[in-house]
Amino acid sequence: MTRYKLLALAALLAGCAGPDVQQYRNTTPTLDLPAYFSGTTDAWGMFQKRDGTVARRFHVEITGTPTKDGMTLDEQFRYDDGKTERRIWQLMRDGDHQWRGTAGDVKGEAHGEQAGNALRWQYTLLLPVDGTTYEMQFDDWMFLIDRCTMINRASMRKFGVELGQVTLTFRKRTCAP
Repeated sequence: MTRYKLLALAALLAGCAGPDVQQYRNTTPTLDLPAYFSGTTDAWGMFQKRDGTVARRFHVEITGTPTKDGMTLDEQFRYDDGKTERRIWQLMRDGDHQWRGTAGDVKGEAHGEQAGNALRWQYTLLLPVDGTTYEMQFDDWMFLIDRCTMINRASMRKFGVELGQVTLTFRKRTCAP
C-alpha cells in the first residue's frame, strides 16, 4: 500500500472514530428536543479554525414550532461582520430516539440520535465561500446542561480532515432573568 493510501485510510478511520451517544443514556436532565426548542431560543457561537484561531462569532435566534411528526426550527444568524443568514430545519422523529432533518443548505438528510442529555447530529452542509460551494461534514454533539441551557460542539470536516470546530451555547428565552 502506498504512503498516500495509508494516509487516506488513517484519515477515514479517524473520521469514523468517536464516542457512542448511548454512553449518555443515563445522564440527566433528559433531553426532549421539541420541548427544549419550542418557542424562542437564543444561541451564541464561534467558529474556530483547526489551529484554534477564532475566525467568526455569531448570534442565532431560533424559533421552534411543533409539527405533527416533529418540529420546524427557524434559525436567524447574525455574524460579527454584520452578515445575516437563515436556515429552516424540518425535523422528524425516526423512531424512539432517532431524528432526521432537512434544510435548504443541507445535502440530503441529517441524522441524529438522542440518549439521556445528549444528541449527536450528523449532516453535510453546503457552505458557500468566495463563489464556490463546499460540502462540509458536520458532527454535532449537543448536551443539555439544565432546563434552560444546552451546549453544542461541532466538528467540521472535508475528506475526513477536521478544518475547524463550531461551539454554541443555547439559552431558552423563557429562562431569561
